[in-house]
Amino acid sequence: MLDRDGYRPNVGIILINHRNQVFWGKRVREHSWQFPQGGIKPGESPEAAMYRELLEEVGLLPQHVRILGRTRDWLRYDVPTNWVRREWRGSYKGQKQIWFLLKLVGRDSDVCLRATNHPEFDGWRWNDYWAPVDAVIEFKRDVYERALRELTRFVRGVESREAYLRRLGHQDGDREDAASVPDLPDRGHSA
Repeated sequence: MLDRDGYRPNVGIILINHRNQVFWGKRVREHSWQFPQGGIKPGESPEAAMYRELLEEVGLLPQHVRILGRTRDWLRYDVPTNWVRREWRGSYKGQKQIWFLLKLVGRDSDVCLRATNHPEFDGWRWNDYWAPVDAVIEFKRDVYERALRELTRFVRGVESREAYLRRLGHQDGDREDAASVPDLPDRGHSA
């Protein structure tokens, strides 16, 4: 389902723990990490899609999380043509997403990456709030930064993006490459 501009309606999920770290999922059989996300089905509300994707990709139920906030409007990103399926080329431009910020009120052990027969992730970890901006695939970076910036108003004690970059020794606006993001232990490889 595409809108008239060629964007597929989608939800993105930023899940934080009690230390304001974000859930970071490793895509199955790839060395590619991202936030949980997925398409909104016809007739489905963004919130219903978020809960469905949360269960399918992370194995969490509504009682495991609390919604802290969501983006006011759609955030869009274009997908490079070489990443688009041939049959979609010419009509599909990318994703438009409503982002939800969730707080884990359950336990780490509630995460189950094999909640469905087609898991999206085969590993996960908690990461610094801003680290995903520099580690995600390049064409999603702007949307990640915009979502994280907009949603910080719902989280107490998160340092600014600029303070985070200074702490890591980067000039404001400098980007790290994914290889330089601190490597934290993965969780849930067989979960």
